[in-house]
Amino acid sequence: MVTFTTRALRSLCRGVTLLTFALLAGCGPSNDFSDLEQWMAEVSARPARRIEPLPPFEQIAPFAYQASALRSPFEPPVVVRKVERRDGPQVRPDSNRVKQFLEQFSIGQLAMVGTLEQGPTRYALVRDAEGGVHRVQRGDYMGSDHGQVQRVDEAGIELIEIVPDGVGGWVERARTVALAETG
Repeated sequence: MVTFTTRALRSLCRGVTLLTFALLAGCGPSNDFSDLEQWMAEVSARPARRIEPLPPFEQIAPFAYQASALRSPFEPPVVVRKVERRDGPQVRPDSNRVKQFLEQFSIGQLAMVGTLEQGPTRYALVRDAEGGVHRVQRGDYMGSDHGQVQRVDEAGIELIEIVPDGVGGWVERARTVALAETG
């Protein structure tokens, strides 16, 4: 094992420092630019080339997007199952019922983000288009098509909506709002 004294270490550090400065002194600037000047002279001596003209500009007809009223391709497709009731009164929305907050949004603007259980009641947590999170349970209404919550589970919310049938009447249809995937 080699041991050094403080005096020996200081001498060694001074020697290394002087050697480093000596080596760096050899890397000083040089005023010899002859190779660069020669290359510049060769490039300047070349004849100027003709610049090709730009290709003619082709006018492209404007495109009118015709699918703006259709479902966005970035949203998951909606699975709609028609529910038919043969007996009982004719289906129609209750116009005297006070609307709940989530009925101002379409179902496409609402996303289920989780569930919450308090005692025997299970709630679904629903995020609206403005970023607010609300809890809904069986019997609550959501969506602009008079959707009433029938069932809440971990995978989604099952609704029955009342929508126009296209001939002046109303029809019920089942709809599911699946739990949104977060990533």
